Amino acid sequence: MKALAATGDRTLVRFADTPEPTAAADAVIIRVEAYSVNRGEILAMTGAYGTPTAPGTVMGQDVVGRVITAAADGSGPAVGTRVVGHAEGGGWAERVAVPTAALAELPDTVTATTAAALPLAGLTALRLLRHVEAPAGKQALITGASGGVGHYLVELATAAGISVTVLAASPERGARLAELGAAAVVHDVADADGPFDVIFESVGGDVLAAALARIAPGGTVLWFGQASLQPIRLSFFEYLTVSPFTLRHFPHWVADTTDAEDLRVLVDLTATGRLHPELGRVADWAETASVLTDLNNRRIRGNAVLTIDA
Repeated sequence: MKALAATGDRTLVRFADTPEPTAAADAVIIRVEAYSVNRGEILAMTGAYGTPTAPGTVMGQDVVGRVITAAADGSGPAVGTRVVGHAEGGGWAERVAVPTAALAELPDTVTATTAAALPLAGLTALRLLRHVEAPAGKQALITGASGGVGHYLVELATAAGISVTVLAASPERGARLAELGAAAVVHDVADADGPFDVIFESVGGDVLAAALARIAPGGTVLWFGQASLQPIRLSFFEYLTVSPFTLRHFPHWVADTTDAEDLRVLVDLTATGRLHPELGRVADWAETASVLTDLNNRRIRGNAVLTIDA
């Protein structure tokens, strides 16, 4: 089977012949038609999380395709069903095994490329928003809003009644976020008019500290990323006279719901026109290495999706 395996060097991935996937009793095997790539996968391969991914490892979480082998335990969709899945790895390949608890069926009205952009970024945004109690009427600041998660978060938060201010890298990217519902767009945290009841922070470095200067009394900061790769710098004494706030670490995989349940929500929102995945790049999977480079260098707005011809 053809797949894209980690190289352990700056090229990141290359094609390799790999064994066919084997599925646990509660998993299906799907023929992959499209997958999205995420910056977190680049960080894993380059060692930002610790040890770099071992050469030969097939990466990939966000996949779309058709079931070619049903789950042995009888759970999940039948052979031939179109599905979107959040795989446990191995998705940048012709075929991949995915647990049925991480799959959702796709209606014909949602294309493979659109659906492939949903899993990781969509799940993260959906679950972040669930940590905001009584969202209607609240003021929120979203940093790093030009990425895949940010686009979803703007649209979902606005639909929930939150007034959203976004930190965007450029006027062009800010304009698209305004189209999705952002009430205000800034290019520097210093220009954001607070106070904010909630801050969704994914940049790190000095941005989090600057954002905290605009937190409302009793507000909450949901910290879900560090795109700048710079550690945050906070001084207790700086905030000694500030009303108490909550700083909460947010890992997207910790949830009271299954991936399947939340993927069904995302698919329904997309199918009914209430969620609009931002496809910043769609290309053949032979271009994966160059797309990863562009994504890492922030030359892609929103999500990047690769397609595999049948």
